[in-house]
Amino acid sequence: MTQDISESSHAALPREAPDGAAPDPKRRLAFAVVLIAGFMDLVDTTIVNVTVPSIQRDLHADYAQIEWVIAAYVLSFAALLILSGRLGDIYGRKRVFLIGMAGFTVASLLCGVAVNPEMLIVSRFLQGAAAGLMVTQILAILHVVFPPGERGKAVAIFGAVTGSSAVFGLALGGVVVQWDLFGWEWRPIFLVNVPVGIAALIAGTLVIRESRAPRRPKLDLLGMPLAIAAVVLLVYPLTEGRRLGWPTWIYGMIAGALVLLAVFLAYEKRRFAKVGSALVEFGVFRSRSFSIGMAVWFLFWTAVGGFFFVWTLFLQQGLGWTPMHAGLTAATFAIGVGIGAGNAPDKLVPKFGRNVLVAGGIVNAIGFVAFSVLVAQYGHSLASWQIIPVHIVSGIGFGLIVAPTLDLLLGQVPGEQAGNASGLLNTVQQLGMALGVALTGVIFFAQVGNAAGDAVDEATPVLKSALSSAGVTSQDQLLTDFRSCVQQRADSVDPSKVPAACLTDDPKAAGAFGSAIARADSVSYSTAFRTVLLLDAGILLIAAAGFLTLPKHTRTADEAARNTEPTEPTEVTA
Repeated sequence: MTQDISESSHAALPREAPDGAAPDPKRRLAFAVVLIAGFMDLVDTTIVNVTVPSIQRDLHADYAQIEWVIAAYVLSFAALLILSGRLGDIYGRKRVFLIGMAGFTVASLLCGVAVNPEMLIVSRFLQGAAAGLMVTQILAILHVVFPPGERGKAVAIFGAVTGSSAVFGLALGGVVVQWDLFGWEWRPIFLVNVPVGIAALIAGTLVIRESRAPRRPKLDLLGMPLAIAAVVLLVYPLTEGRRLGWPTWIYGMIAGALVLLAVFLAYEKRRFAKVGSALVEFGVFRSRSFSIGMAVWFLFWTAVGGFFFVWTLFLQQGLGWTPMHAGLTAATFAIGVGIGAGNAPDKLVPKFGRNVLVAGGIVNAIGFVAFSVLVAQYGHSLASWQIIPVHIVSGIGFGLIVAPTLDLLLGQVPGEQAGNASGLLNTVQQLGMALGVALTGVIFFAQVGNAAGDAVDEATPVLKSALSSAGVTSQDQLLTDFRSCVQQRADSVDPSKVPAACLTDDPKAAGAFGSAIARADSVSYSTAFRTVLLLDAGILLIAAAGFLTLPKHTRTADEAARNTEPTEPTEVTA
């Protein structure tokens, strides 16, 4: 699962409008439009994960193609992060937002009517790219249309709703598959975006006010392809490496990405020195707090990105739950996110500053450790009512971090560099999630394979008893096949394939055999999931300590500048 849980990390913040400026009379309607856009993006980031079997069956897709359906969105989204923020600064945030919304709506329609896996993959690429154009403008628009006195509350509501929407996507996907609306199976998850997108487009045209950067930067025609190529070369191998068995050329791509990144940075420095404008302006790194905070932000998303990846795998593959059961249980995480994100920016951060982020990391880690204890204690018999409390605790910690972090970190740089800094934070977030998924995938599935022997040993006595009760007297070959089945399933990179050893021609043995396989899967997946939870909890604690490097109460660079320098130009609005 992927992908981008907090919308607050996607947007570029403009310089604030003068405090005495008249509030935009349409600001609440504009807020509703961008809230819908952010909600649509994050739902579509995760909703596909629980509809995979339905898509695979309907389109006759192989597992590699299904992986690309998921990866295509993330890859194209990540590739456009820095560029789209700059386009908004130059050509207008409303204009770029509406172009992105239109593209997202059309791409959603193409996804919903896809007739083969190739069409769905290409449509997902387009959908991710359009989302990258659209959502990078959202907080910028909010900071233009809301006066300072209302801005904190708007951001808090926005963080609470969109911070929960990615988890909501898991629940919605499960419900859609279970209900099979109109006999369309998985297609409504995309088609619902079409009427919503059209309505949001019309409303956005009427109620959102245009804005641009006070000093319009020049478009960096060489920096753009260099940045996109570097991100793609890094995100692709992290996303696809495990499925491909980590061949040598995958490591070559990673090395090439690092070389290209070095070339990009050298070019950007040279361009800024000569032209005074670049895709990435390195003045943001003069702030030590921002630089360290960006590294901590990367660590945080590495941890939670890995968790989201294996979370629903455990609920469905390990516990054997249906997509609807897993999705609705996972959605309770959103309750905690809403509590944390809804209170952090407007109520807690003004009083406690960086300590809110520290507390968020600790609370999230406590939730993961508690989850690990429950898995160890109850294993395959774990019930939803036991998981829900730890979901809420983890969600609160998550919400305490995702809602206020961007504002706190961007407060360390001058307002004219906020769009640039936000683009960097967006990219760091996506790379952190990609790395978290890649590393977690390697660790998780290695643990599943290592635990297969113990899983067989635990499930075999139950299988023997069930076979005897069913009247099966010749058990030796079945027990051998059972061991081979569990090990082959654990070692496979394609969970949709059923090894031959998992099939039996004896109708009397079939029920017992299937139950034993499910029990063994539960044991091996539980062992692996506990390992991931404890590892992610450790990373979160390191991130919590890292947040201590931020100033206790953030005084923005602009506030400091106003005390010593003439007033800078404000946002250009229309």
